[in-house]
Order: sequence, then structure tokens, then C-alpha cells
Amino acid sequence: MIQVTEKAARKIHDILLKEGLPGTGGLRLGVQGGGCSGLSYAMRLETQPRGSDQIFEQFGARIFIDPKSYSYLEHITLDYEETLMRKGFLFQNPQASRTCGCGTSFAV
Repeated sequence: MIQVTEKAARKIHDILLKEGLPGTGGLRLGVQGGGCSGLSYAMRLETQPRGSDQIFEQFGARIFIDPKSYSYLEHITLDYEETLMRKGFLFQNPQASRTCGCGTSFAV
């Protein structure tokens, strides 16, 4: 299961509207090799899910995750923060054994 906070869902919805994506659109979350801790989070907008995707919807925001990435992202919480010092999505991943200072890469 993936948790999406209400703030993150609002931001995803706002981005999708701004980009003119239809109601079937969503945010694709993934994992790729690289980053200072070994694995990096990847995000991009999609018009619709792929056939093998896990699909999660909370507070009206849709999240698409491919099966390989899901094994690394299962049980994460996706949040959004906007402060004077930082603006962006935050990943809270209980599987991560360490993370980098910016929060975009991790190790398991």
C-alpha cells in the first residue's frame, strides 16, 4: 500500500490540471539506479496507467507504480512540503536503510 497525504494529493491534482492531463492521468513513481545512496526516486506525469501497474488513489490523486519499483516503494508515504527553505515532494520510506541529505536517493 502507498499512502499519499492530502497536501501531496492536492499538489498532484494541481499539476495534472496545469498540464491539461485527462481524468485518467496520474503521477508515476519509480526507482532507478544512481544517486549518492544507490537508488533514486523517479517521478513523472502519465496520461494513463500501464497494464501491469499498481494503481493507488487517495484524496483524488492517482499514483502508478511498475511492479519492479513497487518492491522498493511498498509502504511509502508521499508528502508535499512548501517552506522558505524547501519546496517539493517528500518520500518517507520505511524500507530505506539510509537516505541522502536531499531525500531523493536511498539504499535498502
